Amino acid sequence: MKNLFRYLLYLGTKLRASIVVFVICLSFLPLSGHANDDADFLAAREAYRTGKTQLLPGYAEHLKGSILLPYIQYWELSSRLKDASPYEIRDFMARNTDSVLSDKLRGDWLQLLGKNQDWSTFLTEYPLLVKSDLSLQCYAIRGRLAQGQTLAQKDGVALWFTGKDLPDACTPLFENLVSAQLISTDDIWQRFRLALGSGNQSVAKAVLGYLPKQQPNARLVDVVTANPERMLTKSDFDLDSRFGRELTIYAIERLARKDARNVLPLWEAIRADFLVSDQHYVWGQLGLYAARQHLPEALGWFDRAGVDGMNDELLAWKVREALRLGNWDVVQATILQMSDSERAESAWRYWLARAYKIHNKQYQANTLLVPLSREHDFYGLLAEEELGASLGTRTVNFKVGEDDVSAMGRVTDIARALALYKLDLSTDANREWNWATRNFDDRRLLAAAELARQNDWYDRAINTANRTKQLHDFDLRFLAPYRSVAHKYAKEYGLDEAWVYGLMRQESRFVSLAKSGVGAAGLMQIMPATARWIANKLGIRHFKADSIHELDTNMQFGMYYLKTIQQNLDGSIVLATAGYNAGPGRARRWRGDQTLEGAIYAESIPFSETRDYVKKVMANAIYYARSFGKPGQALRERLGTVAGVAPPPPLCGGTDENAPSCDN
Repeated sequence: MKNLFRYLLYLGTKLRASIVVFVICLSFLPLSGHANDDADFLAAREAYRTGKTQLLPGYAEHLKGSILLPYIQYWELSSRLKDASPYEIRDFMARNTDSVLSDKLRGDWLQLLGKNQDWSTFLTEYPLLVKSDLSLQCYAIRGRLAQGQTLAQKDGVALWFTGKDLPDACTPLFENLVSAQLISTDDIWQRFRLALGSGNQSVAKAVLGYLPKQQPNARLVDVVTANPERMLTKSDFDLDSRFGRELTIYAIERLARKDARNVLPLWEAIRADFLVSDQHYVWGQLGLYAARQHLPEALGWFDRAGVDGMNDELLAWKVREALRLGNWDVVQATILQMSDSERAESAWRYWLARAYKIHNKQYQANTLLVPLSREHDFYGLLAEEELGASLGTRTVNFKVGEDDVSAMGRVTDIARALALYKLDLSTDANREWNWATRNFDDRRLLAAAELARQNDWYDRAINTANRTKQLHDFDLRFLAPYRSVAHKYAKEYGLDEAWVYGLMRQESRFVSLAKSGVGAAGLMQIMPATARWIANKLGIRHFKADSIHELDTNMQFGMYYLKTIQQNLDGSIVLATAGYNAGPGRARRWRGDQTLEGAIYAESIPFSETRDYVKKVMANAIYYARSFGKPGQALRERLGTVAGVAPPPPLCGGTDENAPSCDN
């Protein structure tokens, strides 16, 4: 390269253009070096991934001075962590203080220390860790117990009560607590029930192994899972045993998930054989599944659960069913029964305020609505509308200066995150970014968000701007990239552009190559089978699946599908939003037999993911409409009403004199 430079300089002298050539060469050399750095880094990453860690020191030498050098050093050290000295590990963490990699290495080291039961070193390092996990929590409790800290027993017992699988590191802890009778037999059965209720049969069977006496036949869990109705109707359970009663409750829950109404006779026939507390539990579960199936019997079944049979989840579903039935007395009373933390959720503050207004308690309603109207979400917008312009307030759009943005670009962790993003290493880039911004105040969050926007890193820009508490930039929260393409197809299919953007923001955060765990792809997250169906409808021959990632194709297909759903769901935006996420058939089934407010329909959607999705898309649409200069339509107006569907006539009998006789 040096010889090339000299030769070009010589030619430049001969041609009396040395300055031009000199500038060209100087601009060329750094670009080439940067490209080589990127290539070396990616090669080092591949060497680590494939176990060729002996190559890493060489790559580290090539990348001296690079902002990505700590990654190679981390890979090299973590690959030999078992043999590394505490001095080497602490030296890396000291050289990379307060970085995601130092915290990650400390976590890796703590896993090794816990496994080796080096409790002294573990308990010295553990308090310095920022991001812990359940495995390390169990090691920490075991370490404290090993050093005679008996107060740690309480923390260990608290981890027991979950239906989820727990790491192997927790097993010795639980064995110790069971042996010391700090986890009782009742506690074991409680976790057995939690595991079955969560659908974790393997966990439930493993929990049976902690029982102190002869363990029941765990294989029966699989038998009940496969055919709960057969087990109930045959009365194959020993109701004199705790195991038999728990399996019966599990079978009832399994059946109630599909049809809570039909399982009722089976439960009524045997409930007298159960403790009152168990009866309360079952009534609560029947109420839960009935409410999710939008059965009016749910309220009565919840009442039969009593106070001890209800928790916040069940109370929430009691409120949702009461909303659908228009029973505002139950709405108000039930929300007031919730725990303080649950009642503080924006949904319950809003619906409690609505209940107060219906009961002519305007002061109590406004006490809830005024602070809620300052929150920038679905229920904050509805609260703003309830108050009207005189009381509802809107936060001013705050803009950071270019100096703030430039300074943010010089923050090491931010610069490293951007470098990783430009190499398409999104997982590492996101981790670096989230770490760097975790303690930022509002001003720095907005500066970081603007820097991300300038680098077309839209999802980080939106997510970062979304985290501000007092200063807000709604242009960053609600970015609208690819506007010309979106406008074209929104106009072609007659769709509200603000709604389309609200949906895209929720689907992909405008990551064009986004792909979900179930295979949905692109900005509008289209499933492969749906894409083929759309291609056929649009008359596209020889459709290639990969083309769904193309911006133009993805937007066209997504908007065609959205319009098709909307047309098939009475033109309702709220129904179409639910249908886009969960399927149009489900959105249609979730209607009631009476007309519902759109907000009540959204709140009572049985799937938590779809319920959250619909609320966010509809709120997004309001902010996009304001951004696009079309703020006229209120959220409640957009939500509209969802028309009821008359229940089907009985197959025979009933109160309808025209129904066929059951005697035929």
